[in-house]
Amino acid sequence: MRLTDYTDYTLRVLMFCALHPERSVTIAELADSHAVSKNHLMKIVNDLARQGLLQTTRGRGGGLRLLKPADEIRIGDVVRQTETDFRLVECFDKAHDTCTLTPNCQLKAVFGSALQSYLAELDKVTLADVTRAKPAPAGGVSVNIKGLQKKAV
Repeated sequence: MRLTDYTDYTLRVLMFCALHPERSVTIAELADSHAVSKNHLMKIVNDLARQGLLQTTRGRGGGLRLLKPADEIRIGDVVRQTETDFRLVECFDKAHDTCTLTPNCQLKAVFGSALQSYLAELDKVTLADVTRAKPAPAGGVSVNIKGLQKKAV
């Protein structure tokens, strides 16, 4: 599953605010930091404010901050609020399902279970969990991405 850029930048806004709880963060600062247009970020910030996740203050000295503590914001909830389409395959949408295999296919159930597991895993993680500095394990971590072996230290 691939998240939209909107969800990606939503998570970045929340993470940036969580990393700077002592002060208000500005849209300009976020735009510069992530190389994203201010207009795009303003839509995201407005949505987060409507959801009760961000406090926004206009004017000089204004900016935005988390409205809730980072350990009360679940990543799964944020993803559900920002993603508009969880149809992994065509048959998830009965109105547009033209697959002739649907009546006998068990793949939809497998994908449905995988999606639920994916969201359940995200529900276990809070914004605080993904913004805490954690020490690297002794000897570093070995990551294999598409056949490329990398060692994080």
